[in-house]
Amino acid sequence: MKKDFVLVLAPDSFKESMTAKEACEAMERGAKKVNPDITCIHVPMADGGEGTMQSLVDATGGTVFTTTVVGPLGKQVEAQYGILGDGKIGILEMASASGIELVPQADRNPLTATTYGTGQLIKACLDKGVKKLLIGIGGSATNDGGAGMVQALGGRLLDKEGNELAYGGGELGKLHSIDLTGFDARLKDVVVEVACDVSNPLCGEKGASHVFGPQKGATKEMVELLDANLRHYAEVIKEQTGKDVIDAPGAGAAGGLGAGLMAFADGTLKKGIEMVIEYAGLEDKVKDADMVWTGEGSIDFQTQYGKTPLGVATVAKKYNKPVVALAGRVGGGSEVLFDKGIDAIFGIMKGVCSIEEALAKGQENVEKTAENIIRLMNL
Repeated sequence: MKKDFVLVLAPDSFKESMTAKEACEAMERGAKKVNPDITCIHVPMADGGEGTMQSLVDATGGTVFTTTVVGPLGKQVEAQYGILGDGKIGILEMASASGIELVPQADRNPLTATTYGTGQLIKACLDKGVKKLLIGIGGSATNDGGAGMVQALGGRLLDKEGNELAYGGGELGKLHSIDLTGFDARLKDVVVEVACDVSNPLCGEKGASHVFGPQKGATKEMVELLDANLRHYAEVIKEQTGKDVIDAPGAGAAGGLGAGLMAFADGTLKKGIEMVIEYAGLEDKVKDADMVWTGEGSIDFQTQYGKTPLGVATVAKKYNKPVVALAGRVGGGSEVLFDKGIDAIFGIMKGVCSIEEALAKGQENVEKTAENIIRLMNL
């Protein structure tokens, strides 16, 4: 191994064990035990889902902020958003404010769940003077088409009597008019990019309510009502704003928040991993590297479908760089990745243990595996 060897470390988080940044640090510790002269470049990664905000903040030297917002059930919750290192780009995950994990199983009800808190996070970013917003929309508890978000940003959704609609997708059938006179004007000057890896339309059998409603607590009867309400919502949006979102790919993401962001924030939907690769500056860092390491908690045949390790490998192979992946679990079908840019996969587990012990010792195991890989390379 040459003395000035450059190693790009670009893992995702190992869920419930370590952040992507912590995985980078563990990899570097292990590598430098064997060869202190290695240059390690950290590029914490994510695929647009949980952990994306933290990874991009870490990758760019940005800042995470915590604020109190209205949660999916209408109660106050603590949520986070980030400002990337250049100070001009805000990033948030709707799951932090309106996510399904904030709602106990027994209390899940998409008829009343709201995206109001997501709108409050958008407003918090605008208050920081951002020129661009990156929004991850996975893991929602909601089916309100982004109606709550619109209300939080100053829009008014009114029934025939001029009364404001209450929270939730169950109310959208009453929508008569949309008043945007008080809607936050700053959004017009901000570019909005949405991390979204589903192409579902807003309504119908492949729409938000039918596909995602049941996991959010919707019965069959609720699904039909929610679907009809979203269709009515889309018709009113088209009639009063000129935006036709009902069949747009991704409009059904996050209970229709995809449609809401397209209609009211001119949002553009992008694949999550592509967004992270762009804003983390991965390509520039890979160009001059000798090798690239990636990884995440579990690697198997599903990794080929838009997951972080494959996204990293795709970039690395543009420049003919060897790619090594580390994983807590190496599952069935992972060998398909060898034809897609990943050259070797190493499981980090040292023996049989409980899941709790595996999670607790994750960083230690990544460090030890990294050390062994470098020892092998030195042979």
